[in-house]
Amino acid sequence: MITLCHAAKGGSGTTIVACSRAIHSPGPSLLVDLEGDVPLMLGLADSDRPGVVDWLSSRAPTAHLDDLLIDVTPDCVLLPARSTTHPSHDRVDLADRELRWDELMGWLTRWGHDTGGSVVIDAGTTRLATDFVERCPSRWLVTRACYLSLRRAGRLAVAPTGIVVIEEPGRSLSHRDIEASVRAPIVATLAWDQRVARSIDAGLLLSGRLPRGIHRALTRVAA
Repeated sequence: MITLCHAAKGGSGTTIVACSRAIHSPGPSLLVDLEGDVPLMLGLADSDRPGVVDWLSSRAPTAHLDDLLIDVTPDCVLLPARSTTHPSHDRVDLADRELRWDELMGWLTRWGHDTGGSVVIDAGTTRLATDFVERCPSRWLVTRACYLSLRRAGRLAVAPTGIVVIEEPGRSLSHRDIEASVRAPIVATLAWDQRVARSIDAGLLLSGRLPRGIHRALTRVAA
């Protein structure tokens, strides 16, 4: 199963949702970083290897994607966006349909089939090619109950299949309001918790010391 996590507005929590989903998924998992924030989120060492964004605009064979993988846990590997030590200064428009999206989707599908594992993509607010997004079976919009975020989400080119809501105190929009605005069902709700920020700042995400509510809420979602 391929799950795409994306957001209509920055700061929604997409990366923490994608990382938690991948790291605590039962069985093998592949975490694909299309936004570029995952290595910092996980506290990984800098790497001089290129990433999937570089590959998309190259002529390298799909077999090279296997060489770009970074071990995160014994069961989870990361396909990074690009090198963290020598980031490319050339901006790649990931909404460009001429990039190698079909080949990437084929490789992701084969990886899931060969390993029997799951693929989680962190897209953040990055615009991707519509055809690629449409081919992702699960498309999770990560959002807060924020009027501006929901307005933008309602204008997405491809509707999400589910919504992950980060619940904050003081918000007046109901779950029914969110689902009506986005035109998709809520699949998980995560309470805003300052312990999450503290865990990330302390580099504890990989140690499994995030509040258990996040793990339970995301692993209960049907594949």
